[in-house]
Amino acid sequence: MKYIFVLATALLLTACKKETQTDTDKGSDSTEILKKDSIIEKPNAAISVEAFPFPAEIKECSCYFARSKKDFENENYIYADNAGTLAYMKIDGKRLAMKLISSSDMEVDDVLTKEIENENYKISVKGKKLATEEAMLFDGTLTIEKPDGTRTVIPIYGECGC
Repeated sequence: MKYIFVLATALLLTACKKETQTDTDKGSDSTEILKKDSIIEKPNAAISVEAFPFPAEIKECSCYFARSKKDFENENYIYADNAGTLAYMKIDGKRLAMKLISSSDMEVDDVLTKEIENENYKISVKGKKLATEEAMLFDGTLTIEKPDGTRTVIPIYGECGC
């Protein structure tokens, strides 16, 4: 009888320990997923991206994006470019005009890609065309990286057109 009690206690302790490990494993998996899907990968060094009014410098063709369809409809833009040479954003409290390095031909494959870079930021815009109305509507992401490795990924919604 004494051996059965010892055996039952050992099994109970092992089961509790295993469950604790499972909870820990679940936590690390969710942490892993959180890191992959995280908006900010280095939370202590976050990159602040603010909305701004549509740039007066843009007169004709342009692309402009907000964080969501609702923000787009309310004209809370976080990115705008003149469809060729300059991109405008408000990052870390400063309004910036940065040179576009590359931009895809959206009419060819319905995919939007743009690369912008200066000494402080590397910005990548990626989107998929949703529809063509007066302009082409896009849904995608905007990624901002600093030289120290800080990286922020923001969902975007907006349009490109003339």
